[in-house]
Amino acid sequence: MKLFKFGGASVNSVDRIKNLKSIVADYRNEPLVIIVSAMGKTTNGLEKVAEAFYDKRKQDALDLFEVVKQQHLTNAKYLLVKQYNPCYLQLMDFFTEVEWLLHDQPVRSYDYYYDQIVCAGELFSTCIISHYLTEEGIPNNWMDVRDLLHTDNNFRDAAIDWKYSSTTIPEAIRNATHPITVTQGFIGATPDNESTTLGREGSDYTAAVFANILGAESVTIWKDVEGIMNADPKLFPDAELIDELSYTEVIEMAYYGAQVIHPKTIKPLQNKNIPLLVKCFLDPTLPGTVIHRKSAKNLPPIVVVKYNQVLVHLKTQDFSFVGEAPMSQLYQWFGKLKIRPNLIQTGAVSLQLCMDNHPEKIDLLAQEASTLFDVQIEKQLTLLTIRHYNKSVLDQLTAGQQMILRQQTPETIQYVLRGNNL
Repeated sequence: MKLFKFGGASVNSVDRIKNLKSIVADYRNEPLVIIVSAMGKTTNGLEKVAEAFYDKRKQDALDLFEVVKQQHLTNAKYLLVKQYNPCYLQLMDFFTEVEWLLHDQPVRSYDYYYDQIVCAGELFSTCIISHYLTEEGIPNNWMDVRDLLHTDNNFRDAAIDWKYSSTTIPEAIRNATHPITVTQGFIGATPDNESTTLGREGSDYTAAVFANILGAESVTIWKDVEGIMNADPKLFPDAELIDELSYTEVIEMAYYGAQVIHPKTIKPLQNKNIPLLVKCFLDPTLPGTVIHRKSAKNLPPIVVVKYNQVLVHLKTQDFSFVGEAPMSQLYQWFGKLKIRPNLIQTGAVSLQLCMDNHPEKIDLLAQEASTLFDVQIEKQLTLLTIRHYNKSVLDQLTAGQQMILRQQTPETIQYVLRGNNL
């Protein structure tokens, strides 16, 4: 069995959904699970619906949702030949589910309502795609992942109930009518049937969870790029494709901020030694990148640039050493404020913290830290990370830059640079 995951960009138009069909058609007689995200910018649109609803702007919420509805009905109209395709009835049920909620008054947390509304995007997209594939002679099973993947009630970042899901998923696939199954990424449900979402890169994670539970042969994530590159091609036009990577290398890249595969997606695959392929849906003949257990040799320098960084300078007020107690307190603040510094550098009586610029969190951290430290904040900085660096690439990327801080290991070097001029 194989797992395919198609993200929002790969299903954001009628032409791209037709392209999905051409990719899937070659596997119509093989066991295949297709995980699909919401179409294009649907999630963004539904987030605006959730915000308006929670602000008690009911009519705005309904109007914004109407836009999302019409976009999906238009796509269905151009894809489906049969005027009375059952897809429309299924879509209407999903639309009604959201609209009923929008006529209520919010009495629970914003995160709860976010999940109830935003989860609809994946239901809409998979409904249309499943019925379209059927009309095109590719029979498939549409499944509501909320019946298969149970989670806790930590809305917007729910944790999967592996014990429950490890029973329901294989049973559903085993009893399915057709070899191909279409279901949703990013979403699940509590035991009380309340919808949840799985947090950042949730659709990739869903694919990895299904692959782990089903013992899949491989997972393929279809993107609009050639594969995983050694740098962002928008910043570095000469960026090159990396044809293979280890699980560990991908986790390291993600940790330093590369927009590749989220670490939580890698773990279920690594645990079962299931290879992950990243391929281009615009040209499926390209080899892409394979991620597996083997260590890749002779990797090029891997460059990650993070703009809009903040450097927080902390210095002990009484000139005492930065010891165990201040560091312990600092990490408690990180947990409380949900902050993850991108770089920490310590000295005898001072620390520097480089982090993404979330103004409210930075201000709260500064307030907390001022009880122990003198605090200074420097903004509009750039964090440059280079793995597998060499002198040539260091000279090229740091020439003319104002360096504030450097941290180095044999594998990785990081610079905090003044400005956003890289």
